[in-house]
Amino acid sequence: MGSIERNYRALLNVAIELNSQRDTKNLWQAITEQINQVLPWARASVTLYDREADGFRFYVVATNLSKVVLQQHSVIPRSGSGMGWVWDHKKIHVRADLKQERVFLEDQWYMEEGLGRMINLPLLVREKCLGVLNIGSVDSGNPDSDTLEFLAQVAMQIAYAIDHVQAYEENNRLREQLARENVYLVEELKLTKNFGAMVGKSQVFQHVLELAREVAPTTSTVLITGETGTGKELLAQAIHDWSLRGNKPFIRVNCAALPMGLVESELFGHERGAFTGADSRREGRFELAHGGTLLLDEIGEIPMEVQAKLLRVLQDGMVDRVGGKQSIPVDIRLVASTNADLTSAIEQGRFRADLFYRLHVFPITIPPLRTRPEDIPELAQHFLEHYRNKLKRPCETIERDSLERLIRYGWPGNIRELENVIERAVILSHQQILRIDERLLIPYSTKFEPKAPAGLIDFERQHILQTLASSNWQIEGGGGAAEQLGLAPSTLRSRIKKLGLRRPTSSISKK
Repeated sequence: MGSIERNYRALLNVAIELNSQRDTKNLWQAITEQINQVLPWARASVTLYDREADGFRFYVVATNLSKVVLQQHSVIPRSGSGMGWVWDHKKIHVRADLKQERVFLEDQWYMEEGLGRMINLPLLVREKCLGVLNIGSVDSGNPDSDTLEFLAQVAMQIAYAIDHVQAYEENNRLREQLARENVYLVEELKLTKNFGAMVGKSQVFQHVLELAREVAPTTSTVLITGETGTGKELLAQAIHDWSLRGNKPFIRVNCAALPMGLVESELFGHERGAFTGADSRREGRFELAHGGTLLLDEIGEIPMEVQAKLLRVLQDGMVDRVGGKQSIPVDIRLVASTNADLTSAIEQGRFRADLFYRLHVFPITIPPLRTRPEDIPELAQHFLEHYRNKLKRPCETIERDSLERLIRYGWPGNIRELENVIERAVILSHQQILRIDERLLIPYSTKFEPKAPAGLIDFERQHILQTLASSNWQIEGGGGAAEQLGLAPSTLRSRIKKLGLRRPTSSISKK
């Protein structure tokens, strides 16, 4: 078999093996193995251009030399190096006798390793140079034309394999990014399915909506304050929807729920290897919200050490990933929300004053539900419609006495608590008119000490037991437990049996 045929077969094997790779780590291993099989040289390496370092980083080093100066991950500057010359000119460069003449800065290191000759070949893909294939031998002298042609073909196969793997990994990265964005969007879609918090015709609430509509078309930062459960997230969503960015991403971040130690990574992203467990590069929430709106919910819970970096992002519009060397520009509209008193947090040294003033551009305070009682009937009816459809219950209207009871209640949990009360009442109701037992309401002026039921079954058991006790375990007839619960006596008996309820002996003896 002639040398040309051997080279052809070797080149074919290289092409098949390299183009079957789908990730960088395995590609480097495959290149190393193929180089060792088809290139009888003392040293072979693959370097890629690193734009941040403006140099060439070694990713593959295959050698049988006893001394190796330039090892994997070493970086050679572009300026003054042979690799830089090849990258700039996109041509092969040969130094035939390193012992007699050292042209570039890395030649001294090659000579120290014992090499007599170095050949640098550009890794070209569509006229773009990705890096350099470096082939060194102990012997000196110019290589023949067939050898150079074979090396050029090997370099081309390596270049295309690297390009394919990089494109494949970029597609995977984009797919993962879209999947993460989809998770956020699904969460926000669930959030916006129920616009109950946006219902209300009271003057104080209509004023809130007017402010939101005024600021929405601008790019100004909005700080939404209000008690827990007043609907701050929904107002932020409405501001986004009414803005010019309404068709762009709306990313919500619950700052209180971010894992301690990973807050910075979650917000600003990280590079691969930035910390233990960072197996791949990841975009933070700021990058995911690029072009759209970012809601920082519970902003007062961000650690002090992260607040400084957040302030820089707001001032410069640049994000620094954890472990990154280059700032990334982001275009986001920021909305922050909190139920905390940030001025007190500043006085206590838990929140930066300069960050507060950066956020406090356009403040909107959502009033608590107890200050807008005229909105309660409309809100309650809205939630009734939602849960009667969801739970397949016949309830259509709310009993007048129950509605008055809702209006008189103080609602420490605001609209979220009202929604929960309506949902619980609908679960327990089987009649067209919804009756809301006062025991479903936690007195506003007292603390709720009993342990909450662990689930729906526990709640139903407790509710039926309370009703049975109040009726002295009378099931049928006027004032009986079945009538109070809106159930047929046979249905109530079935539920009592299924839940394993037993009448206390004290109740039996009294009767």
